[in-house]
Amino acid sequence: MIAVMTVVDPSALGEIAGIIGARNVLTGTDAAGWGRDWAGRVTWHPLAVLRPANTSEVAAIVRLANRHRLPVVPVSGNTNLVKGTEAESALMLSLDRLSAIREIRPAARVAVVEAGVIVAAVQEAVAAHDLIFPLKFGARGSAMIGGVLSTNAGGSNVLRYGNTRDLCLGLEVVTPTGAVMTLMSALHKDNSGYDLRHLMIGAEGTLGIITAAVLKLFPRPRATATAMVAVPSIGVALDLLNRLQDQTGGAVEAFEYMPRSFVAALLARFPEMRPPFEKAYDVNVLVELGSSGARDARPDAEGRVPLAAHLEEVLGALYDEGLVLDAVVAQNEAQRAEIWARREASAQILRVRSPVVENDIAVATDRMEELIARIERVSRALDPGIENTGVAHLGDGNLHYVGWPSRDDPGLCRAVQRAVEEEVLALGGSFSAEHGVGLSKLPAMAAHKDPVALEMMRAIKAAVDPNGIMNPGKLIPDQ
Repeated sequence: MIAVMTVVDPSALGEIAGIIGARNVLTGTDAAGWGRDWAGRVTWHPLAVLRPANTSEVAAIVRLANRHRLPVVPVSGNTNLVKGTEAESALMLSLDRLSAIREIRPAARVAVVEAGVIVAAVQEAVAAHDLIFPLKFGARGSAMIGGVLSTNAGGSNVLRYGNTRDLCLGLEVVTPTGAVMTLMSALHKDNSGYDLRHLMIGAEGTLGIITAAVLKLFPRPRATATAMVAVPSIGVALDLLNRLQDQTGGAVEAFEYMPRSFVAALLARFPEMRPPFEKAYDVNVLVELGSSGARDARPDAEGRVPLAAHLEEVLGALYDEGLVLDAVVAQNEAQRAEIWARREASAQILRVRSPVVENDIAVATDRMEELIARIERVSRALDPGIENTGVAHLGDGNLHYVGWPSRDDPGLCRAVQRAVEEEVLALGGSFSAEHGVGLSKLPAMAAHKDPVALEMMRAIKAAVDPNGIMNPGKLIPDQ
């Protein structure tokens, strides 16, 4: 890793103030609000927080930082979960003022937006054109486009629409030397050399700063059908998923697993919430179908929407077979919102208790049941009193495991986390699914990432960022 000087030429901040205005260079107490993660568990002291207004200003700042060899940490909505924006004695470059939706092209089903646009704002803007940007996760009301692209964020709709990488056609990027790379194509096919767009997506700001993007849009579903379903096992849940996919032509948009332990923690944290069922079950699944077809939204003679009626019929047949234990199908938008509120409260439940062990992991869907059993076994071998819970995007095999150890012992927490990672890898999975690597997962990268892959990542970093200024220390472990 190239060392970055943190001794600052006093004139550097003055030069930056000349580029973006003194009021957009925040230091001392003015920068304090930026020096923490969203949960308040990690704090740092940035050298300054910089708030440029456009791509040209970003490029000018980076050229100056590269000349002075000042570390630059880009930040969008600061909803990162892996210490990806920690910026001790570094320049934090905020994209929040790059907030323009430059263009919406309904015929091409694309939106051209700047990196500081909040995800929910994109969704609201394209809704006026009867379109959706289908990135769905709890922080979409504060997360920004630059951040979700830099971490290749996932969410609840990956099953149908893919990760953020799959939702992006083009990028505008400021390189670590301050050049502007324009890849703002709206093309679905462009076979003209290395796919630098995909190289930048998921790079966590270590190879450049994303300043704008061309996003893919989709038709707004004319009908949705949402239900909470209790089943005997995760294996049966996957049978339900496959049957629904087969019978609806792939209309399943979300398939979210919430175990009994999560529901109990939810109700303890939010006693005003209603439980999903009158009886407690071990395996609870949120199912949502979506269809843009008019025929699926046209009520029948009894006033039932066909898509919801079809979901009820499938669940009823499985109930008769003993494969569904209980089910509640939302009959209106209020009931749908209540179902989703349980799932989207997960961040407020799983990460606010301490001590805590967290793993954002993925396996093939047919290995999920075995993974959860293995985690229970190895975690209890290390700490018989540990409480295990979590939630999963079951349709794509992504588990957000959380363990609450019985004692505040950092060594125990690390041991549980490593043990979980080893079980994931033994099942052919990944220790990092959708939150990124940042600083938190550097030990896992060093221990588990293919050495040849790490060597290539280091070579790319050194070639693109020769002075090592761009989000230094993140994503790539030291040799």
